[in-house]
Amino acid sequence: MPENSTPLLSVRGVTLRFGGVVALDDVSFDVMPGQIAGLIGPNGAGKTTLFNCLSRLYQPSAGEITFEGQSVLSVPRHKIPMIGIGRTFQNVALFDRLTVLENVMVGRHSRTSAGFVENALRLPSVGREEATIRDKAMDLIAFMNLAAFTHRVVAGLPFPIRKRVELARALAAEPKLLLLDEPAAGLNHDEVHTLEGQIRRVRDVQGVTVLLVEHHMSLVMSVSDKVVVVNFGRKIADGSPENVRQNPDVIRAYLGTAA
Repeated sequence: MPENSTPLLSVRGVTLRFGGVVALDDVSFDVMPGQIAGLIGPNGAGKTTLFNCLSRLYQPSAGEITFEGQSVLSVPRHKIPMIGIGRTFQNVALFDRLTVLENVMVGRHSRTSAGFVENALRLPSVGREEATIRDKAMDLIAFMNLAAFTHRVVAGLPFPIRKRVELARALAAEPKLLLLDEPAAGLNHDEVHTLEGQIRRVRDVQGVTVLLVEHHMSLVMSVSDKVVVVNFGRKIADGSPENVRQNPDVIRAYLGTAA
C-alpha cells in the first residue's frame, strides 16, 4: 500500500434520519489510497445505508463526504462513476439478456465521449471508440477468469460467475475507489477464498482502493488493511483487523457481552 497522508475518501460526521429513526449517527472515518477497508456491523447497523450515501442514493441529513478532497454530496448521482467511484450490489444487478461481454462493455459507458449525433451517423470515431471499449472489456474478462463465458447470456450463468461479471463491469469504468456490497453473499467456502484473491488483485494489479461491506468475518479480517465497525448507526471501532477483533465494544455488539 503506497504511503500517502491524504485520504482518498473522507467521511465526516455523517448523520441520516428517516423521520424519527436515526439510521446513521455522526459517522466519521477515512480510507487511504491503496487500502482495502472493511465496513462491518450486525444486521441493521447502517452499513448499506452508509454505502448508499457514498454513492449518492441517499442524501445525509448532516455531515460531509469528500473524495480526493472534493465534496461528493454536490455531485449528481449519475456522475458518481465519472469522478472515480464504482459500486457492486448485494443483489447482483446485470442485464440478463445481454452477454458477459456486453454487460462489461456497458460498464464503460461513463468513460465514452461520443454523443448522440456521432452515434446516429456512425462516424469513424464511434467505431474506434467502440473497439477500444471492447478491448478493455476483454482485458477485464480475462482478468476475472471469465473468458469461457465471454459470449454467454448472463441469465443462465451460475451465481458466483454473475458476481464476477458484475465486478468486471464495475472495473470497466476505471474507478479509483470500488464499493463492494456483500461480495461474499451466496458464496461457498471455496468461492469466498477465490473472492479474497480477486479483491487483492483488484487493489494490487488494477490499482483500485476498495471499501467493502461484508458479513463474512473471516474474509474481512484476512483481506482488509483496516476495519470500521458500526452498530445502531454509530461507529464503535476503527483500526487494524487485530485491534478491532479484540475491541470490547465490537465483541459486545456481536456477542452481547464483552470477553
